[in-house]
Amino acid sequence: MKLGMIGLGRMGANIARRLMRNGHEVVVYDRDADAVATMASEGAIPATGLYDVHNLLAQPSRGLLGFGKTQAPAIMWVMLPAGIPTEQTIAELADLGTRGDIIIDGGNTFYKDDVRRAKTLRGRGIHYVDVGTSGGVWGLERGYCMMIGGETDVVKHLDPVFSVLAPGLGDIPRTSGRKDRDDRAERGYIHAGPAGSGHFVKMIHNGIEYGLMQAYAEGFDILKGRNSANLPENERFDLDLVDISEVWRRGSVVTSWLLDLTASALARDEKLDAFGTHVSDSGEGQWTVEAAMEEKVPAHVLTASLYARYRSRVEGTFGEKILSAMRFGFGGHVETSKK
Repeated sequence: MKLGMIGLGRMGANIARRLMRNGHEVVVYDRDADAVATMASEGAIPATGLYDVHNLLAQPSRGLLGFGKTQAPAIMWVMLPAGIPTEQTIAELADLGTRGDIIIDGGNTFYKDDVRRAKTLRGRGIHYVDVGTSGGVWGLERGYCMMIGGETDVVKHLDPVFSVLAPGLGDIPRTSGRKDRDDRAERGYIHAGPAGSGHFVKMIHNGIEYGLMQAYAEGFDILKGRNSANLPENERFDLDLVDISEVWRRGSVVTSWLLDLTASALARDEKLDAFGTHVSDSGEGQWTVEAAMEEKVPAHVLTASLYARYRSRVEGTFGEKILSAMRFGFGGHVETSKK
């Protein structure tokens, strides 16, 4: 297939690369001309602006998605920061688009914005798909876990794109009891439901991620603090965090990719001096808590983990360095030491 990728940051560029490696044509655009040039040198089709993206995507067709067009729908994937950059770009693409075109938002957009956009674009004959995308800087090699919202026929039309971006079955043991169920989940992507549902599922995913990360951070902080001079001397333990994180990776019930990243960071630098204690958030933790409040569902752990990040911006601990190390490991988020 042929599609456009708008936004060539850490994830946008690697999504484009993975698509090209699997035989898809990708038109690329970013405000950073150097980023466009880099992708062009790797085989992408460079565009000079959004108008050029749409123009380059025009291709002959017998008519797809029931509109009887003489050109295939332009597929335009937006991979930009949530909020104004994404909002403005989608509005401009909608003005450039023609009936039957498809706009995909793969960023961390608030799901209610997806619902609104889909309704607006539907009135203009343009399809909207939201893709909650997990995989961070490792997605190029490992693949991306995707949670997709949109019309069934449109998502089905895009399956050749999603199937090569996803990790595939890999070597993860198959889950018993899934006979006759949609195998896309096992391959690393799902059609969650109508517009907005993909980003909603990804939002909860990120809220859970906050809680898991906070649990590791607090646990390692307690381990490190066991050698405190404030404790009785015979109850102090000078514990090796590098070895503890490693042994937990080997058959324990708390093993995970987040623990893998923690073990790797500690092995390189047990004190994590390269990391600061100020821990940012993408906004999705807050949205998760707001959703819990709307539904009147108690979410003690997820709420506390969000507040812990807010607190880190006032005073920090070794636990926050653990959080920063994990964020850098999976997403390339740089929160350096202020020393």
